[in-house]
Amino acid sequence: MSGPLHGIKVVDLTRVLAGPFCTMTLADLGAEIIKIEKPGSGDDSRAFGPHLKGESAYFMSINRGKKSLTLDLKSEQGREILLKLVEKADVLVENFKPGVMKKLGLDYDTLKQTNPRLIYCASSGFGQTGPYSSRPAYDLIIQGMGGLMSITGPDASQPTKVGSSIADIIAGVFSAIGILSALYSRNQTGRGQMVDIAMLDCMVAILENAVARYTGSGVDPVPIGNRHPSIAPFTSVKTADGYINIACGNDQLWAKLCEIIGHSELIAHQHFVSNQKRCEHMPELLPILDEAMRYHSSTYWLEKLEAGQVPAGPINSISKVLADPQVLARNMLVELTHPVAGLIKMPGSPVKLSETPAEINVPAPVLGQHTDEILAGLGYSDQQITEFRAKAII
Repeated sequence: MSGPLHGIKVVDLTRVLAGPFCTMTLADLGAEIIKIEKPGSGDDSRAFGPHLKGESAYFMSINRGKKSLTLDLKSEQGREILLKLVEKADVLVENFKPGVMKKLGLDYDTLKQTNPRLIYCASSGFGQTGPYSSRPAYDLIIQGMGGLMSITGPDASQPTKVGSSIADIIAGVFSAIGILSALYSRNQTGRGQMVDIAMLDCMVAILENAVARYTGSGVDPVPIGNRHPSIAPFTSVKTADGYINIACGNDQLWAKLCEIIGHSELIAHQHFVSNQKRCEHMPELLPILDEAMRYHSSTYWLEKLEAGQVPAGPINSISKVLADPQVLARNMLVELTHPVAGLIKMPGSPVKLSETPAEINVPAPVLGQHTDEILAGLGYSDQQITEFRAKAII
């Protein structure tokens, strides 16, 4: 057994990010992932830069551990091949716009007749139901529609997206959770089911305190930069050579901070004596903190704050993150050797299991790398495979 999902077979019809992130997570945990790609071009993300020796670094970063089978699902024989895969599969994952799989005759209601134990996960922008169901969606669109951009950035005049494609990635994470939940349920009932994941739903689910603040006050939250709306000081503070983050989650930590920066008189100041007061007067407090800390470096203050047990941290560049000793100690930077691109580095798995750990030792496939192997495993002869290729079915 090489992972907790060893023996689980997944048919992967996803492309770009949300779906591939989900199936990569399953692959890290030991599932066999058969990625179905369009003959000739493959997953759209294979065209996304940067490229290493002709292979997309973007594609490689989210498709490790998978097998690639090229297949024309618009052809009758291509669909027949897919049905043979589904017969033996545990899971199918797709992120087409709702309705596409039904037109192909490959929707859940059809496939469950072939395999009643199948877990069918459909990830889309707006889900399988509702007035927006048929609309296309991308991460930027969902970050805006889902409210995240209305609370992100320096102020309300500059709508700002999160730096990573958080709407896609969160949808991928929730897809994996849904699949694992359905697999557990199948162990009890013997029946598969459909998992319907909408990027917009996922975005609403992670709005956290923004929803609580609005429903409690009736006032729309607005961007407040790096400050926290309910805790203070919980923000970025200037130093002599940059910024650091400081998070004082209670009055005891606030008192420690005041002593460390040499301003113990602030502890009982009428504007700062409680967390609520500090939140109300944060525009007044932040310049005081900036002034107090601007005479020493970030490193100096981080050492002082760590010694005083006040939560604080640097604002790292990506290069610093990837060199951080804690990140390295947790195996969050892994190296793989790709058959074309050579040595590549990418984030590791954050899921740490004591008995059946995640394993990352197989790079992303080149387009169609496993086509012959998979078809032979389904019982097709070399001659049939040659004929499929001649007809552009694979």
